Amino acid sequence: MALFLSEKDVEELLTMPLVIEAVEAAHRELSSGQACDVPRQRTRLPQTTLHVLQGALPGLDAIGYKAYTSNRSGVRFLVYLYSASTGRLRAVVEADRLGMMRTGAASAVATRWLARPDAQVAGVFGAGWQAEGHIEAIAAVCPLRRVKVYARRSERLLAFCARLSERLGIEVAAAASPEDAVRDSDIVSTVTTSATPLFDADWLSPGTHINAAGSNSLIRRELGEDVLKRCSPIVVDSIETALREAGDLLPWLEKGRLQARQLLELGDVICGRQSGRSASAEITLFESQGMAIQDLAVAVRLEALARERGVGSELPFGG
Repeated sequence: MALFLSEKDVEELLTMPLVIEAVEAAHRELSSGQACDVPRQRTRLPQTTLHVLQGALPGLDAIGYKAYTSNRSGVRFLVYLYSASTGRLRAVVEADRLGMMRTGAASAVATRWLARPDAQVAGVFGAGWQAEGHIEAIAAVCPLRRVKVYARRSERLLAFCARLSERLGIEVAAAASPEDAVRDSDIVSTVTTSATPLFDADWLSPGTHINAAGSNSLIRRELGEDVLKRCSPIVVDSIETALREAGDLLPWLEKGRLQARQLLELGDVICGRQSGRSASAEITLFESQGMAIQDLAVAVRLEALARERGVGSELPFGG
């Protein structure tokens, strides 16, 4: 029978190394033509928006989608995993934690392939749920010794830094200003819902790698054109998706200052089809919008672990 995995089940089973491995494998499959991914579709009402991401990983016998609703009362995520060969339902997974971890893992994979090998200091914008997973993921692939975090709510920020420092065993400290977060950072990550650019290009050091993870619609913009002008290469998880919803890139694309052919896909960098960083002084950028195949790759591994360990509950349908 099909399995239902609750948020509690996901928390029990999921580890960041597993998610990073799953996300990187999904991008390899996409680059090699062994996966398909459909960009996010939205149905909007005044009170609620439904978001749906679809995809397939035939090599894992997986096809399915993630659906979530956003409303003033909150956001609710579910992943539906089916067998690609039989069409039968395999699992339904509550996916708030899953999505948080895979978002961080995507930036971690990009950091592994695009940041300088000696990167040790990270500057992060945001001190919410997503930023937590983001820092944990990057710490799993980089020998970080210090993380500087900037957020507008200082009381929340201090508690966030104390919690992450204790959990990860590295220095996570509050940045005094946006400039403080960026200056002398080897990695700069933005994990916010900002509608306006967060920092100036002049603050970036040569050789910085940037992860921009918050701008997945035209109304959100974390990076200004001054920053984009300094970035090469500009890497995205999916060009098709980026052309639809990368709020940082769309204004520049619309003005003709950036062409779609200049964008690289992360999977192509991982597989060696495209070059990532080619010089230590380059400022590299990863624009992350999120993909169904990332969620499905994680869900497949979760289902296997759950069945092995007897976690979850059987649904009265599917299978």
